[in-house]
Amino acid sequence: MHLKTRSEIAHMRQAGLAVWRAHQAAAPLVRPGVTTAEIDAAVDAALAEAGAAPLFKGVPGKVPFPAATCISINEEVVHGIPGPRRLAAGDVVSIDIGARLAGWCGDAARTYPVGEVEPETARLLAVTEETLRIAISLLAVKQRWREVAREMESFVRGAGFAVVESLVGHGIGRALWEAPEVPNGWTGGRRDFDIRPGLVIAIEPMVNTRSKEVRLLDDGWTVVARDGRPSAHFEHTVAITRDGPHALTAGPDGEGWALGPSRAAETLIPSAAR
Repeated sequence: MHLKTRSEIAHMRQAGLAVWRAHQAAAPLVRPGVTTAEIDAAVDAALAEAGAAPLFKGVPGKVPFPAATCISINEEVVHGIPGPRRLAAGDVVSIDIGARLAGWCGDAARTYPVGEVEPETARLLAVTEETLRIAISLLAVKQRWREVAREMESFVRGAGFAVVESLVGHGIGRALWEAPEVPNGWTGGRRDFDIRPGLVIAIEPMVNTRSKEVRLLDDGWTVVARDGRPSAHFEHTVAITRDGPHALTAGPDGEGWALGPSRAAETLIPSAAR
């Protein structure tokens, strides 16, 4: 695990801003009738304008990943491949963007509703975003990652949803995937790590409606909820500094998903679970 210097974190912030701007290019296209390929093209163009390279394109797998963006719809948890599919009202779509700028990486994801969605699905998105917010805030007061992960998992379960345990966040720096693994729950069996200045991690809760079980599609990339119910995914690249945690993939003024005021727990957790 490589702890970053203040200068290195400043370089990573520039990569994070490129990711933020690419998300701003994608967001207006989340509407019925738009294809996922059109969204990916807008992301690719925004990254090029920023002088950044897309991190995901060409990543080795069953076939090299063919796009700048992972776009996952409804039961697709992560790593969906953009193409001719058109968004429809009532869908949810996760847009995951990674970029490299001047040798440093940034990675962030957000799940959007397409028009009006089912109330339970809207709550799924709100709970997943709040889980990321909880994780970022706890970095300022906890000593070990397991302490954060346990509270993330407890919150998700209390809301009646399921943490995807087989997929995790990750360290990030000059490479997209660095040590340590960053799980979104804590059932043991994973290597824990200290939360200390210089740590930079991509925190990315992935939450399913009912079951944690997932499967990989034949394309070799797309991971879906095994029960076919909707899933949500929110992510920021976060640096720990002596001044506390900072989301490197936030907007120029620190704005972004999972960064504003916390949602009241009573609006997210069913009364029977409180």
